[in-house]
Amino acid sequence: MAGAAHANGRKSIFITGAASGIGLASAKRFAAQGWFVGLSDIDAPGLERALAVIGPENGLSLSLDVRERAQWAQALQAFGAATRGRLDVLLNNAGIGRYGWFEEVAPDEADLIIDVNVKGVMNGAYAALPLLKATPGARLINVASCAGLAGAPRLAAYAASKFAVRGLSEALDAEFSRFGVRVACIMPWFIDTPILNMGAQGSNVNMKDVIAASGAEVYPVEDAAEAIWRAAHGTDLIYTVGKAAQRLRFAARFMPNQLRRQLRRQAQAQAS
Repeated sequence: MAGAAHANGRKSIFITGAASGIGLASAKRFAAQGWFVGLSDIDAPGLERALAVIGPENGLSLSLDVRERAQWAQALQAFGAATRGRLDVLLNNAGIGRYGWFEEVAPDEADLIIDVNVKGVMNGAYAALPLLKATPGARLINVASCAGLAGAPRLAAYAASKFAVRGLSEALDAEFSRFGVRVACIMPWFIDTPILNMGAQGSNVNMKDVIAASGAEVYPVEDAAEAIWRAAHGTDLIYTVGKAAQRLRFAARFMPNQLRRQLRRQAQAQAS
């Protein structure tokens, strides 16, 4: 644990995957509004840089592999000590991906996606629940993806993980209402983060190259951080990021067969 800051009565948020991307943008957004921020990640140098960015007085950096329940317990114990048991928001943001045809993504890689993106989120919900229950108006916010709205080609395992996060969020929103804890799910379109560099092992094709060739929109991390800020104060379950995400959500709901045909054409075009 780096830093010895204390919340001193401020609202608090604990963020996984906080060293870069959406996690770091969210840390900056909340710290700028006076919140105390728990920064967690497996990237120790990145955490040091993130803490310097938000100001050492505004948070703590905590090493955390979201797959490890013991590390969750240790990190939240340290954070709770700094906040006197307050946790207004847990942001389950950490995630990984691989881009490639299903048979090109090795089973061990697919296992890792599920372990981080699904089990990591569940571990966070288990570990943080006592602090969330003890904090009036607390929120659990899970970052999913538009891949949780439609299963796109070359993203099968990733899509499976994000559909799972979406379903988990819906169930926990109902269950945690018993405790006065709201749950929200963030569904971003493509966001300019390192995850766009994802590809399968041994492949020279990554997501960023495909997006560039297709001309699809890519949104800044600040847009996702703003959606997370709204989720921390709103009452909706789903928060999309980007107009493209809104269009996809509409199509998935009202034109599912047309969307399926479009995805099949996309897969066939990519294979040719």
